[in-house]
Amino acid sequence: MEQRVYILRHGTTEWSLTGQHTSRTDVPLTVEGELRARQAGQALTTLRPAGPVQVLCSPRKRAQRTADLAGLSDVVTEPLLVEWDYGDYEGLTTDQIRETVPDWTVWSHPCPGGETASNIATRADGLLERVRHTDSDVVLVGHGHFSRCLIARWLNLPIASGVHFSLDAAAITVLGYERGVPQVQRSNIPAWQHG
Repeated sequence: MEQRVYILRHGTTEWSLTGQHTSRTDVPLTVEGELRARQAGQALTTLRPAGPVQVLCSPRKRAQRTADLAGLSDVVTEPLLVEWDYGDYEGLTTDQIRETVPDWTVWSHPCPGGETASNIATRADGLLERVRHTDSDVVLVGHGHFSRCLIARWLNLPIASGVHFSLDAAAITVLGYERGVPQVQRSNIPAWQHG
């Protein structure tokens, strides 16, 4: 059996509901976010065959809480899994940013005081290199934009290709291989509609 990587985005927060860019700010899960995190754990149990698994989790409290509520055990905190650093745009919505930078997206424009796409690619590639050398399946508990970057880099696509992948709060994407070729096997699986 070829390795599978399960990407789990943290549950809903108030800022994810309002569309505020959230990287360093430790916003807690909402009540619904906690429910979805529990359901994500059930979904992972259904999606993942029995056997050894390594669980890596962002150090942010919203991701750690999601891993805990999902019932994941032996969780290792992985600093490389933190969200894209939005710098001066932390806490702002895209509409607010576009008041001064028309047509801005994280995929196409810089984040002053934050990470560049090149920084993100280096971080994602470093993490995926380690994951590929793991002798088991891996669960990565993290964040929206950076997880979408991981999906793009898994497929050897540029970071900006992350725009083409959706990943809702508490949803799961399954990465794997077809005869050695990296692929997305399942995408944006809602925690409450697994199977």
